[in-house]
Amino acid sequence: MTKQSNTTVALFSGGLDSATATAMAKEAGEEVIGLSFDYGQRHRRELKAAIELAKHLELTEHQIININLSSWGGSSLTDLNQKLPIEGVIKDLIPSTYVPGRNTVFIAIGLSLAEARGANKLVLGINAMDYSGYPDCRPDYLKAYQNLANLASKAGRDGNGIHLWAPLIHWKKTQIVEEALRLGIPIEKTWSCYSNKDIPCGVCDSCRIRNEALQKLGRLDLCSTKQL
Repeated sequence: MTKQSNTTVALFSGGLDSATATAMAKEAGEEVIGLSFDYGQRHRRELKAAIELAKHLELTEHQIININLSSWGGSSLTDLNQKLPIEGVIKDLIPSTYVPGRNTVFIAIGLSLAEARGANKLVLGINAMDYSGYPDCRPDYLKAYQNLANLASKAGRDGNGIHLWAPLIHWKKTQIVEEALRLGIPIEKTWSCYSNKDIPCGVCDSCRIRNEALQKLGRLDLCSTKQL
């Protein structure tokens, strides 16, 4: 397939970070293909958000792949018998919301789609500042995966490797919110909460981090309230 230099695949969860990274690719003039996953997560509500946001951002294509990581659990996001942590982020502790191998699996599938579509980039909304404990959101992980991607694909071996682009990896959450607002992303339509409810819980780690950033920026109208 002839390589299309302006085509990008975005890992598109329906959350604030992935929507922002995707919109940044669109602003750069890229034709963006969204890739979402139904992986057995308790917060499947994010897929509804992804569908709505894909339409809002006018993505060229939106794929939703079913890969059931809940079959073996190992995370409070994929095992309903585990309780979500609500004590707040604890520095240097990998939280129970870490899903074993999730980003490794998602990026691999994203690279497959990108190569098949002749895309030049795979856009990731990962952020190391908020979750320093997540091993698959760190710069050294991304660097190593880029090396693997270059070695593991025909495109890479031909010198046209797919670039793993994580524009938000070093950003603070307030910076991400400011960028989302600048790009006109309907933040109220994004979904970050880890609970399996119809409205954000307001107390899980993801809600806490999001609310704190919104409060610092004076956007109380976009904050979720405690529901648990």
